[in-house]
Amino acid sequence: MVSSVKKSDAVAELLPEDVRKAGTLRIAAATGSPPGAFYEEDGTTLSGADIDFADAVAKVLGVELKREAASFEAILPALGSGKYDLGTGNFGVTDVRRKTIDFVTYINDGQGFAVREDSKLKEVTDLTDLCGLNVSTGAGTTFEVSLQENLPRCAEKGKKPYEVKTYADPAAGWLSLKQGRTDVNMSTINGLRYAVTQQEGLRFLNEYKRLDVGFAFKKGSPLTPAFQAAVNELKKDGTYDRTLEKWGTTDSAIEKSQISPPELKGPEPK
Repeated sequence: MVSSVKKSDAVAELLPEDVRKAGTLRIAAATGSPPGAFYEEDGTTLSGADIDFADAVAKVLGVELKREAASFEAILPALGSGKYDLGTGNFGVTDVRRKTIDFVTYINDGQGFAVREDSKLKEVTDLTDLCGLNVSTGAGTTFEVSLQENLPRCAEKGKKPYEVKTYADPAAGWLSLKQGRTDVNMSTINGLRYAVTQQEGLRFLNEYKRLDVGFAFKKGSPLTPAFQAAVNELKKDGTYDRTLEKWGTTDSAIEKSQISPPELKGPEPK
């Protein structure tokens, strides 16, 4: 699919001259969260929607990506230090992140929940629905931030607080849920839907909040106009839709790529 993508000279012209001459960009990729990015059974080949979208954009721009796997929580700070030119990892666009990071959107995903099949929890419409439970989530994620910010609201309602257990490795979070050490997993909508099809005894609970997801760049990066144009080029030639279909994420389609749009607002606290 990616191999059929053609370079667009008009879009490539939007790249800074030094990047066009060098012909390479350094990209950090968070892994371990299919269908976004994960290692195949050989342990060395990276696959996933994030990988395909980044590679397709690079083809449109006529550049080669020098990809390095990195932990999710390490990527955004590393962009600021100049270690990488961009990063992927299903990074949700939030107003807090937009203060220090620029984004070029390519899908819409967001926050949701999964539980064991025998869970009595039917739906989470407000984070206080989690009071008294053990919640697993990824370290350094928007989920961790949301959970920590809302934690005091349990006490305000006279309820026992929920306990947040963070995991740098998504697989460890799923294991804690299956073994009963946690009661509910908060993660990406697409990741949750995929994971429950691959593991017995688990079910997707519900969507909670939608977020735009984008390639992440250092604030003020001159690369963002070219990447935005490249994503929109992929939408025009059909590669975009075919990639979503490949990974079963057609509900995540966006109408057009944007640069650092305002955060999509979720449910108001009860």
